[in-house]
Amino acid sequence: MLTKRLHRLQGFLLLVSRRASNVAKQQYDVIVVGGGHAGTEAAAAAARVGAETLLVTQKIHTIGALSCNPSLGGVGKGQLVKELDALDGLCGRAGDWAGIHFSILNRRKGPAVWGPRAQLDRQRYREFIQSELLGTHRLTVLEGSVEELLVTEPNPEKPGCHRVTGIRLGGSRSISASSVVLTTGTFLSGSLFVGQTTSPGGRIGDAPSSAGLSHTLREALGLRTGRLRTGTPPRIVKDSVDFSQAELHPPDERPSPFSFLNTHTRCKPEEQLPCHLTLTTPGVERVVRESLHLNCHIQQDTKGPRYCPSIESRVLRFPGRKHQVWLEPEGVTSDLLYPQGLSMTMPPDAQLRLIREIPALHRAEIHTPGYGVQYDFVCPTQLDPSLQVKNTQGLFLAGQINGTTGYEEAAAQGLWAGVSAARSALAMPPVTLSRTESYIGVLIDDLISRGVTEPYRMFTSRAEFRTALRPDNADLRLTLKGFEELGCVSSQRYYETVRVRDSLRDALEALQSIVLSAANWRKKMPDILMSENKFTSLSGQDVLQYNTVSFEMLASAFPDTLSPYMEFSQRLKIEAVYRPHCDLQRKEIERIQKEENMALPQDIDYFSLPVSLSQEVREILDRVRPSTLGAATRLQGITPAAIVHLLNYVRHTGQKETRTHSKYDKNREELHTENASLVKL
Repeated sequence: MLTKRLHRLQGFLLLVSRRASNVAKQQYDVIVVGGGHAGTEAAAAAARVGAETLLVTQKIHTIGALSCNPSLGGVGKGQLVKELDALDGLCGRAGDWAGIHFSILNRRKGPAVWGPRAQLDRQRYREFIQSELLGTHRLTVLEGSVEELLVTEPNPEKPGCHRVTGIRLGGSRSISASSVVLTTGTFLSGSLFVGQTTSPGGRIGDAPSSAGLSHTLREALGLRTGRLRTGTPPRIVKDSVDFSQAELHPPDERPSPFSFLNTHTRCKPEEQLPCHLTLTTPGVERVVRESLHLNCHIQQDTKGPRYCPSIESRVLRFPGRKHQVWLEPEGVTSDLLYPQGLSMTMPPDAQLRLIREIPALHRAEIHTPGYGVQYDFVCPTQLDPSLQVKNTQGLFLAGQINGTTGYEEAAAQGLWAGVSAARSALAMPPVTLSRTESYIGVLIDDLISRGVTEPYRMFTSRAEFRTALRPDNADLRLTLKGFEELGCVSSQRYYETVRVRDSLRDALEALQSIVLSAANWRKKMPDILMSENKFTSLSGQDVLQYNTVSFEMLASAFPDTLSPYMEFSQRLKIEAVYRPHCDLQRKEIERIQKEENMALPQDIDYFSLPVSLSQEVREILDRVRPSTLGAATRLQGITPAAIVHLLNYVRHTGQKETRTHSKYDKNREELHTENASLVKL
């Protein structure tokens, strides 16, 4: 899969670099606005489902650009990338193509919370994404600026107060669509900050989205919006860094691909580049405090990312500490370094003074200063599980517009919004991803149920069933569903996953078929640290759960039975270790899923509901309007007592509806019998 050729990229740019006036087609199934991580995944997913799709972006050549850190994955984030790949998303394969430093984070803990991560070559990543879009059937890419959404009266047969029917581009040209996906990132009313200087924009060198778009969301559709902020560090000239005063951190010896379709990465093990670690000094804190009066971005109340804060925020929140700074390469041929941990918005001269307070950077030169961004977001509790706006038919939101931070979170939302938008446009039944089956489901459920007060970042701790939602089994959890139910997975990936599933099942059965007494296991494999007091019989799967036992060891002892499954050695080890935990969790998941599937009517009047609920609870339920009882349980401010009352109400109305249908069916049957008798007469 890594023999991909990108020689068509130049032709691609020439082909799609067309202004709005040159677009002949005026009707699409799905229009995606924005060419970042959310937009590219949304457009590709919608096209894979079968929708005629248009991707509109301000600049063709920035599609797939890594605006901040050139990296992918990490703890929690790596799980999202694996799940995206399992659903035939782009970023996993792009990471394997562009990666220059691969590592598995969190190895000291169990495989369920390992974090696959890669440092990327910016240019390679962008080229791969653009080339993939070129090869996507039913996808058109247009360079242009969206001025506003086309809004009309809703379809009375569906819930909602409005209906979006397309977009209006600059020059007042309109393009219609059944579904529109907004993935505006930091560009929605975006403002850039450096020191005391402010300018409009969502990224350095790029203009913000049209003010008309923000006006449509707030005024025409009545959506609640907020303001968030983020930032990026200065880029440092590599040759000006003294690496002898930083700690070397080499990559893993054997790169682990993100994609289930790849057995290796483009970058060979010996070609990988190292990262380096250094620490801040008291001089860094001094420069921060001396320049606070010149830093308008840090003085404002707008919420920033807690888990990726600026150096100003870190110093002010944790004074007197040494803070980590990772020096990360930006590409194979790039002469720049990305100093992760040094996001800052002070004036450029103060930035230079600050970085030179760090020993490894005492002679460093800045290529591009760091800056901050403030932008609008839409409160995500106004979305349903498909990421469609509840009060607006045909409008879907994905990415930072929903209050998240990070490429992976944006890409995950983009793929799901693209699938949902395409299925809606093609009149296909809606589908859901539960938090019991995927991190993508956890992400979406957290957003629409709880909302955000600060930029949302994924962690493994957010998932209740993380031992079942592992990076290694994302294909078994999602690929089959992606092909059979969602329609976004290719037949090639599907049949490969079926092969893997069947092979793993056969391998586990083979392990179960090998049964020996504990004494015979100790004779057969003397290196096993098995207690002398154990006398019961054990299967090969039981023995594989021991820390000191690998599948390779078992295959050497039983070559005829196990050697055919060597390609799955690591997966079988992980499966054996987690099988007991997953069996216990499966019962809990089944209980949760029953609760999740109890639908709450979207037209329910919570203020007149004849159950004992406080006024506060009624207001929360009316504002968020959760689609299921499970979603209601996760709303802040909803008490256990309120859930019990809702549960009883849903059960009562469900039984009443069942009795009504039964009575109707009985009456209809009696009427049919009576009519038949009359016919005979």
